[in-house]
Amino acid sequence: MRSLSNTLNTEIDKTVQVSGWVNSRRDHGGLIFIDLRDHTGVVQLVITPETAEAFAVAEGLRDEFVVSATGLVRERAPELKNPNIPTGDIEIVVDTMQLINRSEPLPVNTHDEGDLSSEELRLKYRYLDLRRPSMQNVLKRRAEYYRIMRRYMDEHDFIEITTPILANSSPEGARDFLVPSRLHPGQFYALPQAPQQFKQLLMVGGVPRYYQIAPCFRDEDPRADRLYGDFYQLDCEMSFVDDGEVVRQTMEPLIKQLVTEFANKELVSEDIPRIPYREAMEKYGTDKPDLRYDLELIDLTDGLKDCEFKVFQTPCVKAIRVPGGSKFTRKQIDEFTELARKNGAGGLAYILYENNTVRSPIAKFLQDKELQAIQDKTGAKDGDAVFFGADERDVVNKVLGAMRIAFAKELGLADENKIALCWIIDFPFYEWDDGVNKLDFGHNPFSLPKGGLKAIRETENKLDIVADQYDMVMNGYEICSGAVRNYNPEIMYEVFAVLGYDKEYVAAKFGGMLNAFKFGAPPHAGCAFGIDRMFMALESLTNIRDIVAFPKNGSGVDLMMNSPSMVDEKQLEEASLKIATEDPDS
Repeated sequence: MRSLSNTLNTEIDKTVQVSGWVNSRRDHGGLIFIDLRDHTGVVQLVITPETAEAFAVAEGLRDEFVVSATGLVRERAPELKNPNIPTGDIEIVVDTMQLINRSEPLPVNTHDEGDLSSEELRLKYRYLDLRRPSMQNVLKRRAEYYRIMRRYMDEHDFIEITTPILANSSPEGARDFLVPSRLHPGQFYALPQAPQQFKQLLMVGGVPRYYQIAPCFRDEDPRADRLYGDFYQLDCEMSFVDDGEVVRQTMEPLIKQLVTEFANKELVSEDIPRIPYREAMEKYGTDKPDLRYDLELIDLTDGLKDCEFKVFQTPCVKAIRVPGGSKFTRKQIDEFTELARKNGAGGLAYILYENNTVRSPIAKFLQDKELQAIQDKTGAKDGDAVFFGADERDVVNKVLGAMRIAFAKELGLADENKIALCWIIDFPFYEWDDGVNKLDFGHNPFSLPKGGLKAIRETENKLDIVADQYDMVMNGYEICSGAVRNYNPEIMYEVFAVLGYDKEYVAAKFGGMLNAFKFGAPPHAGCAFGIDRMFMALESLTNIRDIVAFPKNGSGVDLMMNSPSMVDEKQLEEASLKIATEDPDS
């Protein structure tokens, strides 16, 4: 059986057998033409009345019927060649044809041409949506992507080891998916948010370098760049490593190879910058900056500290200079203002520089020396615009960080053929959680604070403690998170004690790790790459659901398999569960 790839071009004057789906059928009276499709491509079949049985079969065919045909490969006449497909120079003159299976009229479009069916419909009939050539290509590209990663890890002495799916609940920053135990009523497993504890235990077990393409499970709200429920990461760990730079330098060549050789894209910089977290927030308003464009946040607080304009009488005033921004329309500026409000701003002040004059609703409130100071500090030129944020520093950074992305999108500054990478380092070990009005872990409780036990005990303001944690960012997406791990039980107890947790709590939650660390645990560090999100960025796609075979929709529902769904009473009884029917607040 032959595939329908361009290798058929070398089979002229040979008899071949092919199978696939009817992509289209054209009846030209005395001749029937069928474009037959499989996962490798399309080839034209020609059926003549002289082959009576095959012609009879061909007359009854419709789109997406499954058929098999045997015939002679011949070169098309020059004027009939189709340069748009790899097999456009040849066709198969059919001798015999067999109808293998019929198809009902399709509820979704299985072609990339024409109107694409709605996402909800495509997810409901995903097995049909997968027939589209673009989806077939995604699946093949993803398989190649995995091969490159595995080859690199194997070549660098990492050992592929799988870890349990039924595990214990762990505070990874998201809600767990819980699995009730039938054998132990009232107790639960949790699907792992990451293989964090297991891979650290592998280091204690003497494994020098571990990796796996690991399934992870988190009950987080879905987004365009985040799948709901399950996702995959390239998870790795290295023993006898106490510096995150070792991990970063080990993994960088793989990511560069994926960018240049797999995705055929250009790196903005061969040298991947290391940017401290606080610097990233001050310069870009986010810890996931897209470095394909500049648009840095410029601090004007000191220069405007004596300003009488009430809007600028705040703890922090910053601005973004937007080259060419003076051409923004009133409608565009109104849309930017609405976005600023959604991110916590009261409005959006701006200055437009046109024809060597200043045009702005706020210019009348500013002195000439203040207007000059703004222009000098921002470097604004004729044709530019300057947009301001004024509030508490965190609010200003958040607002202008969102505006920076919006301006770049409006001006088309993000070249999809380029990849900008950076490492964000030195994350705060703790952060303040306004929701519960207390300290919490900034990232990962298993990370090692820089300075170790001394930093935990002697740093008065715990928000000043820095973790040896690092994220890799690709074109504004966080694609990797990692850290040097805490392998000392005493430090583990101390970092939780800061948050009010006693030793008993820590022992109950992490007893397996704590006990292991008592038996000669080596220093170790690692990271995990979100390979779904990274693949999406490398393929220049914007919806992560387009790069996996069977995703759930934006509400976390599998429309194809009708899950989640109710289960019968017997299953609940076996798991010692009951469904609460009363309002818990009543």
